[in-house]
Amino acid sequence: MGAMQTPIKPFYFEHGPKAIILLHAFASGPVDVRMLARYLERENYTVYAPMFMGHGTADFSDILLQGTPERWWHDAQNAVKFLKDKGYTQISIFGISLGGIFAAKTLENDPSLVGGGSFGSPIVRKRQFSVHNTFMQMAKANFIQYQTNEAIMDSKLKWLDDNIDTLLAKIADFTVGVAEDLPQIHQPYFIGQGLSDEIVNPESAKSLRDELVNSQVSYHEYPNASHMITVNTAHKQLEADLTQFLTQLYE
Repeated sequence: MGAMQTPIKPFYFEHGPKAIILLHAFASGPVDVRMLARYLERENYTVYAPMFMGHGTADFSDILLQGTPERWWHDAQNAVKFLKDKGYTQISIFGISLGGIFAAKTLENDPSLVGGGSFGSPIVRKRQFSVHNTFMQMAKANFIQYQTNEAIMDSKLKWLDDNIDTLLAKIADFTVGVAEDLPQIHQPYFIGQGLSDEIVNPESAKSLRDELVNSQVSYHEYPNASHMITVNTAHKQLEADLTQFLTQLYE
């Protein structure tokens, strides 16, 4: 056996009195936001990145077997509770992709949060690109990484191929409710969107901006960036834009 993959875990970087929750993308983990978190930590923010149920295991099937939008919503609420229990009163929440949906819902439901936002997040749905195919590629890579027996891998991939659309439909239905409640967000909201996003239609970011009628929106586009703007060519510009937003947010 070769070197096993190090387990993916949530992380908590305790720094200054201003706390930030970062929520990861679908079929991924806190590693999505780790570089951003390290940057924010250097800027003296406390950063917490929880893990969505079913994610971060050696078997991608767990995402479907354990994960539901309701459970992930619970995970987001628990993240806020975690920081409040630690005594933080100035808390903001951001998420990338799927995480952005739950960041928005948390802001809709908790006026005690100072603000937040989303990066490459399909909250207001426009014609989407295929999440199904991307998910299947990631699942296969995951099984290979954990050195899954080939016959087992093939049967699991077949099962995922047959069942992933059911979960994607549940996420879509859940997101409709989040989009409808956007006027409930009164806190400042940051939107970051890569214009070469291969998963989320960049137009959905403009629609999100337009639906946030009661929020002061800080809107940013990254011209050649693909979906994961926390780690790709846009990450430095995103960090700079976010720093500016946070400085005003925590005044």
